Amino acid sequence: MKKIAKKHSLAIRWFHWVNFPILLVMIWSGLLIYWANDVYRIGWGKTTILKFFPDSFYKALHVPFRLAEGMSLHFVFMWLFAINGLLYFLYLLFSKEYKLIFPNRHSLKEGWLVLLHDLHLRKGLPPQKKYNAAQRLAYTGVIVMGFLMLLTGLAIYKPAQLNFLCSILGGYEWARAEHFIITLLFVLFFFVHIIQVIIAGWNNFQSMITGFDVLPAPDKTTEISVPDQSPVSNS
Repeated sequence: MKKIAKKHSLAIRWFHWVNFPILLVMIWSGLLIYWANDVYRIGWGKTTILKFFPDSFYKALHVPFRLAEGMSLHFVFMWLFAINGLLYFLYLLFSKEYKLIFPNRHSLKEGWLVLLHDLHLRKGLPPQKKYNAAQRLAYTGVIVMGFLMLLTGLAIYKPAQLNFLCSILGGYEWARAEHFIITLLFVLFFFVHIIQVIIAGWNNFQSMITGFDVLPAPDKTTEISVPDQSPVSNS
C-alpha cells in the first residue's frame, strides 16, 4: 500500500499559484509597453544578429497600438506581484522554511552534480532533501530576480521621484535594460521549470496542488534464515 506524506504547506502552494498568473500578465503587459520603443538587439554597429522582436511577432500576437492597455495592466499587477513576493519572503523567514530553500556552502558543488545528472553525464546524486542543491540555487535566484525586477520597475516607472534609485541602477536607460534582461531570465526559468516538472512526473506536480506526496510502498520482503548445513564432527 502506498504512503501519503506531507510535502508543501498551504502557504507555499498559495504563493506559487498566485504568482504564476501574475507574472504571466506582467510579461504580457510588459511586451505591450516594450512595443512602443523596441530598441534591444544582439549585434554590433549596424549588424544585427537578433532583434527583440521582429514586426511579424507583434502582428501575430496583435501587440501593436496597445500601449495604454499594457501600462494599465502592468502598474496594477506590479503591486500584486510586490505584495505576494513580500508575503512569501516573510513566510519563509518566520516559518524557518528558508533553511530548506536558501543555498548552503555545499550548494554550488552539489548543484553542479545535479546538473550533470540531469544531463545524463553522471549517474549518482548528492544527498537529496526536500529541494536539491540545483533547486535551492534556482529558487533563491528567482527571489533575487523578483526583488531586482521590482526595483528596476519602480526606477523606470518614477525616474524623477525615485532619482536616487535610478542613479544607483546606472540611470534610466540602464534600469530599463536591466528590467528587460530580468524579464528574459524569468521566461527562461519558466521554460526550464516546466520541463523539469514534466520530467519529474505527475506525482511531483500534484504535490504542489494537494500538498501531499505519494510514496511507493515499502519493500516488505524478509530474509529467510537457512540453518547451517555443514557436517558436524562427532569427535
